[in-house]
Amino acid sequence: MKKIGFIGVGIMGRSMVRNLMKHGYELHIYARHPQKVADVVAEGAHFHDTITSCVKASEAVITMVGYPSDVEEVYLGENGIFSAAANGTLLIDMTTSSPRLAKMLYAHGKARSLAVLDAPVTGGDSGAKAGTLTILVGGEKAAYEQAYPLFQAMGTHIYYCGEAGRGQHMKLANQIMIAGTLSGVSEAIAYAKQQGMDPSMVISYLKDGAAGSRQLELLGPKMVAEDYAPGFFIKHFIKDMRLALEESQKEHLRLQILEAVLSHFEELAQEGYDEMGTQQLITFYLPPKK
Repeated sequence: MKKIGFIGVGIMGRSMVRNLMKHGYELHIYARHPQKVADVVAEGAHFHDTITSCVKASEAVITMVGYPSDVEEVYLGENGIFSAAANGTLLIDMTTSSPRLAKMLYAHGKARSLAVLDAPVTGGDSGAKAGTLTILVGGEKAAYEQAYPLFQAMGTHIYYCGEAGRGQHMKLANQIMIAGTLSGVSEAIAYAKQQGMDPSMVISYLKDGAAGSRQLELLGPKMVAEDYAPGFFIKHFIKDMRLALEESQKEHLRLQILEAVLSHFEELAQEGYDEMGTQQLITFYLPPKK
């Protein structure tokens, strides 16, 4: 299996495509705007102007799009993946999406002799670039084993989570943890600033102790430097948190911290920060500049 289709060549997808090519795979990509993928095409990826053409040229297809509605469109829409894939094609959705949708895609594929995996990732743009993503996989074990070499090209922590939808559930648990941690980091830095402390010193002294986290280590310095360029868009994190709340509410589970952090991010989005990085959350806690 050497010919890989990739749909969704954005911030994360671009690096994932590059890492697959570095491992010897022949990449076939589809994008709505060719100019946005000109760099990876120049590096050797084959561009297709339709999903159908991309899928037919591939033995496995990976999707990394924005929202569940995008996943539905590329898989189930007219001239989508399911309408073009030959029997035996391996389909891997790496978007953070709805567990219910993952189960539906699995069932749809099963009926057509197509293996479908949900395999969302965590590790951010830095992990995508370095090829060190954590990949959380749901679906049939045999399909997971077939896809494993592809996952190895993009990540270093690869976990089989169980039946279809379990990869998405695991990723939503991850996002719930990040929401609380990111809020805690923001509040701690805001507190330090208001006490006249050097926030860079706070990060340096505390990152290796009990309060240490990847959010503190990677995003804390960006908060201090007021660098809010996106590694992970606020709009996509809002989507993830809403998915997690929907799933929890179905089970009558109250996630109060998640609810609060979501409301803070939604307020930032309403102020026009939806395409900034999640470290922009620090500005919710700091007093406005005079």
